[in-house]
Amino acid sequence: MKSCPQCKRVYPDDAGFCPVDGTGLQFASMVPVDQSTDDKRLGTKLAGRYEIRRVVADGGMGRVYEGIDKQTNSRVAIKVLHDDVAKDEISLERFKREYEMSKRLPHDYIVDVLDFQQDPPTGAWLLVMEFLDGEELRLVLKREKSLAPERVVRMLSQVAMGLDVAHNIPIVHRDLKPDNLFLCGTREGDVVKILDFGSVKDKTKDAKKLTVLGTTIGSPYYMAPEQAQGLDTLDARADVFALAAIAYECICGTVPFGGTNGPSILLAIMTKDPEPPSLKGASQKWPPPSAVDDVIEVALAKNPNIRTKTVGELADAFGRAFGLVGDHRIWAKTPVAELARQISSGQAAKMGISELAVDPFAAPDPFAAPNALSPVAAALPRGMDAAFQQSRELEYEQSTAGLPGGRPAWVIPVVVGVAALVLGGGLALFAALSH
Repeated sequence: MKSCPQCKRVYPDDAGFCPVDGTGLQFASMVPVDQSTDDKRLGTKLAGRYEIRRVVADGGMGRVYEGIDKQTNSRVAIKVLHDDVAKDEISLERFKREYEMSKRLPHDYIVDVLDFQQDPPTGAWLLVMEFLDGEELRLVLKREKSLAPERVVRMLSQVAMGLDVAHNIPIVHRDLKPDNLFLCGTREGDVVKILDFGSVKDKTKDAKKLTVLGTTIGSPYYMAPEQAQGLDTLDARADVFALAAIAYECICGTVPFGGTNGPSILLAIMTKDPEPPSLKGASQKWPPPSAVDDVIEVALAKNPNIRTKTVGELADAFGRAFGLVGDHRIWAKTPVAELARQISSGQAAKMGISELAVDPFAAPDPFAAPNALSPVAAALPRGMDAAFQQSRELEYEQSTAGLPGGRPAWVIPVVVGVAALVLGGGLALFAALSH
């Protein structure tokens, strides 16, 4: 492994420069970590294998470091639990459960938890995970407020692929929220990693229960009504509700249910209906189409028996509301640029030529600019890709080719015939009267 002499970040052996500060990288063994009086763990090795390089974040449950696993020579994230958390048996068991769950889950779209053990010399408890480059969805929404539909479709599709496997075990995540969806940026678009399986509800036979009946676990803004009530009947449809609430926030710029505190938020979830996305998000950069209203309404149904059954079905319905063809398994791996093109074309095609308020036989405007668009092109929605627009233009030109003034070919013969009949009748009438 290599390391940056300035920021102490860790990189693979084939990396040359630190993308953060541009400093040339050196082998990690040649870059000692500066000792700190504030954190004596920096520069040390925990559990005999995890070298602590720098502090990444502080949370309510522990401090997260970037480090190197000396046994595998790999970059890892090491969460060291706070002393008060480690002393709580339930909290400690939840971290242990997160590690155990990781062994049962795929890791394409779920963070890989590698180890959970106690450091013998210090007594500190460690949760070791793969190191992720990127940021939480919460930070993205805070900065951008809402996201482009193609980005949301790809994200929901990947989350659905990760959660559907967990639900089949069956395991319910129970704490889906933007903080627990980590977006790793790539050239093709975000790759989502679902975090924190420590609060899961394990519905397998003989699973150890860590939650007292009637206790609520999760974030209020994304909590299903049955979850808010602490019902033991809670199942995968609670995750469907949470994912729909996240999707709503991504396209509307705000959560579907608001409130000034936890109880008021939960009351709104159990008693109120959210404003349709097409209305709530009308002022956003990417206004949601009305087709998404029904998708969100069913996925946020208060009765789980009416609600969308799986996260896969939710992702499929959401993508199709934006005009996509296929399903979430395809969209999860489709580059965002291609999804954007398909959404643009799909929404335009969905409108149909008959739905456009255009008279295809209208004569051209004599005062129009020489390069003005035809009536069909002018009515097409903004953002349509050039190829689709050109094809519609060609269809329009072919349909009107050779027609004088844009009128149908049969108009002139009919007019001439009618005029002949009128003239002939008039002459006959005049002859009869003259005799």
